[in-house]
Amino acid sequence: METKIYFDNAATTPVRQEVLQEMLPYFQDFYGNASSVYTIARKSKTALELARKQVADALGALPEEIYFTAGGSESDNMALKGVADALQKKGNHIITSKIEHHAILHTCEYLAEKGFEITYLDVDQDGKISLDDLKKSIRPTTILISIMFANNEIGTIQPIAEIGKIAKENGIYFHTDAVQAVGHVPINVKDMNIDLLSLSGHKLCGPKGIGAIYIRKGVQITPLIHGGAQEKHRRAGTENIPAIVGLGKAAELAVAELPQTAEKLTKLRDKLIHGIQEKIPYAKLNGHPTDRLPGNCNIGFEFIEGESLLLLLDSAGVAASSGSACTSGSLDPSHVLMAIGLPHEKAHGSLRLTLGHYNTEEEVDYVLNILPEIVERLRNMSPLYEEFLKKQKS
Repeated sequence: METKIYFDNAATTPVRQEVLQEMLPYFQDFYGNASSVYTIARKSKTALELARKQVADALGALPEEIYFTAGGSESDNMALKGVADALQKKGNHIITSKIEHHAILHTCEYLAEKGFEITYLDVDQDGKISLDDLKKSIRPTTILISIMFANNEIGTIQPIAEIGKIAKENGIYFHTDAVQAVGHVPINVKDMNIDLLSLSGHKLCGPKGIGAIYIRKGVQITPLIHGGAQEKHRRAGTENIPAIVGLGKAAELAVAELPQTAEKLTKLRDKLIHGIQEKIPYAKLNGHPTDRLPGNCNIGFEFIEGESLLLLLDSAGVAASSGSACTSGSLDPSHVLMAIGLPHEKAHGSLRLTLGHYNTEEEVDYVLNILPEIVERLRNMSPLYEEFLKKQKS
């Protein structure tokens, strides 16, 4: 069946009509290179700087602290590699967590091969780091703490302001991967003592292939991409003006509407979570019950596999995702679900439903109507479930 309900907004979001309309003139009418001096180029330059201010305002930052990139992964790489290179004479120790996005984890693996020492903090069963563990992990050689704002799988929000305070007190840079959080929860980089922050356009109803990094004034960092003088020599390459315009408009809209949107999505999320747990036995919420993204519902179902669940939901017209990495060609369960203490078999049976700007209560009702039957069908084919029922009866 053709997808009629899209519940995978943590993966990507549709571009809002207002954002698209803002972008269109910069493909054909105002196509000038922002680095040139003639009139048509100045139009591009003006649009570039307006978008920079829109993103800065969304974060409580200064426009000159915003640098445009090709997306969240590039911003994460720039933060970690850039600080590591700039401060390698000062120290070689970086602190992160076990549930970071692979853009952070794989970059840390790369830096470890270059001689940097990485501490991976454990998380509790809700996916939160321990501030005491963080404090104990700090060494004289620690140069960077990188902890994600909110987790992309289970939605748990970390105590970012407290982490920022610890980092500042110890003279350590603090970076946060806020790709899932920007436009969805309130963020103020000054109040939270954030030194570097990554974000991405396509997670907040903006276009794909565009992101930004906030770098606090005074932070030492080496550029990731060398070339021309764009982005104040910190990110070379001709600016993608249509995408940058789209990101700026998307950020402006998301932050302006944040209180109402968060209230709406939290209500839908809670209805989905409670409805699933009431209708389906042996279903457990993954992630923090309240300190979680407004639109994130991650539920583990015992005795079934997530991939089969996704295929049956897809056949019913619902797009969702799983904590299992099966669909990406790996048989390994999610590293996030393993980190919060789930055994392999339970990690493989998770379902992530993430709500966004266009979702409705009617769509939630539809999923609550079809999901119990799908889960029951899969469990009836499961030898594990059959064995469990036999033990229950004996």
